[in-house]
Amino acid sequence: MRSSHLNQQRVRTAEDGSVELRGLTRNFGDDDILKGIDLTIPDGQFVALLGRSGSGKSTLLRAIAGLDHSVAGSGLLRVPERTAMVFQDSRLLPWQRVLPNVLYGQPRSARPRGVDLLAEVGLAGREKSWPNSLSGGEQQRVSLARALAGEPQLLLADEPFGALDALTRIKMHGLLRTLVRTHRPTVLLVTHDVDEAISLAQRVLVLQSGRIGRDVTIDLPEPRDATDPGFQRIRRDLLAALGVEQTAPQPVP
Repeated sequence: MRSSHLNQQRVRTAEDGSVELRGLTRNFGDDDILKGIDLTIPDGQFVALLGRSGSGKSTLLRAIAGLDHSVAGSGLLRVPERTAMVFQDSRLLPWQRVLPNVLYGQPRSARPRGVDLLAEVGLAGREKSWPNSLSGGEQQRVSLARALAGEPQLLLADEPFGALDALTRIKMHGLLRTLVRTHRPTVLLVTHDVDEAISLAQRVLVLQSGRIGRDVTIDLPEPRDATDPGFQRIRRDLLAALGVEQTAPQPVP
């Protein structure tokens, strides 16, 4: 983040897992992708970010992660020091076995923690496996363990389950809920899946025309039931914000 175009006097490190953005902008040529984003995420909150393709969701995530050095703005940018990111592609190193992948960038003393994390994600005993011997879901489990190895205050996830089949996605949702309850990071999840956002998050944001257009608190009891009227009401609201009109099902003749 230090090499971004933001006023250096306004870049700060949060002492906890909170995030605060003021006036964040990002242009690609003549296209304004992010138009003065204002956003505050309290420590420990799980937030999902929705938006149409090309709306700038991943751009915003990369800016918060410090991976985009062309963001600009005159406002405050405050993010935690310990931040980890999970991508749709697990990005495991194929020449390293599972445990070294989990411990990438960590000291050797972290080995017991790596073993424990693999057990947490359901891969106990797979420390010496090669990444190409794992299923897609198992590779993402390793990716989650790697992200948690550094004890992040903020976990950024860019459609981490987008390439998985429906059944595996449901299992991964349950795993992510458990990991978040255990490790208690602040979470910002980018997803195209409205149901995923409602099922997992405490708060859902919709990126519209370069700004946060909708900010919805999800106060449904857990575990959340997609057939619950409250769930369906929020779903209709978010789909409408995304420009998707739902039509009533036609009666069967």
